[in-house]
Amino acid sequence: SEKQAEKAVHQKKEQSKTKCRKARRRHINLIAEFNHRQRKNIWLETHIWHAKRFHMVKKWGYCLGNSPTEKTYRACYRAMTKHCLLQDLSYYCCLELKGKEDELLKQLARICNIDTGLTFQEACCLSGRFEGSLNLYRADRYPEDMLGPVTFIWKPRDGSENRQLWIWVHPALKQDILRELKAIFQCSEPEEICVTEPVTTSTQEEKQVEVVTSLGNKRKKEDKEGEKAVPVKKIIGDGTRDPFQSYSWIARTTGVVISDRSMEILRYRLIGPLSHSVLTETLKAASVQTV
Repeated sequence: SEKQAEKAVHQKKEQSKTKCRKARRRHINLIAEFNHRQRKNIWLETHIWHAKRFHMVKKWGYCLGNSPTEKTYRACYRAMTKHCLLQDLSYYCCLELKGKEDELLKQLARICNIDTGLTFQEACCLSGRFEGSLNLYRADRYPEDMLGPVTFIWKPRDGSENRQLWIWVHPALKQDILRELKAIFQCSEPEEICVTEPVTTSTQEEKQVEVVTSLGNKRKKEDKEGEKAVPVKKIIGDGTRDPFQSYSWIARTTGVVISDRSMEILRYRLIGPLSHSVLTETLKAASVQTV
């Protein structure tokens, strides 16, 4: 048995030498490794791109690009003034409100004031054509107890009295603003409990997607779809929310639903004169069929 074990180890070493060092050190399941590495600080979708070019910092529960490793300030300035510069703002948190328009506006009016500028009831914003920005305060406490600045977007009307509103907040303000929204709408009961499978350890994930052969080599499960058959473990939640907490709440009296959509909706900011051209070339309008 000892000879067989020594032979297996020797064969494994011989095969490992055929691969380059980078290939030998690569994790057998990159997705499992990435999920393991971002348990404490969530990665944005563009994390890998930024990690190769930026000094990364851990703030607000995320891993964010802080400053470039090379002196690219002139290139960024040139892009902003003559071309197009893209910023990843997906770390901003999105709070979604659903309910009757009158009920939403009635309660939202308590946490903002027309003296500071726009409100949620502004006609151009209420129609869904434009994004609005304002400062939020604790209910009926203006001009004291300011919560912080937010931006908001109404979903355009579809003929129903029910509306949908997205409020974008900085992750440092998210918990306070969410708590105030739940208070004014009296959303104490969760609409649904976020029941997710616990994120398994890397060794458990490897056992799920790898089969150890007699020679000690690791290979993925054979399947007709190949790599597509490998299960993908995604971490549900974001840097400001525990993955096993509720993420949606409903008001029993009014039916208003508040949902935490953080990291479910990506957000990018385009700056520069060619921003519109980039969008028109990237996004294709869907054909609308009328019955």
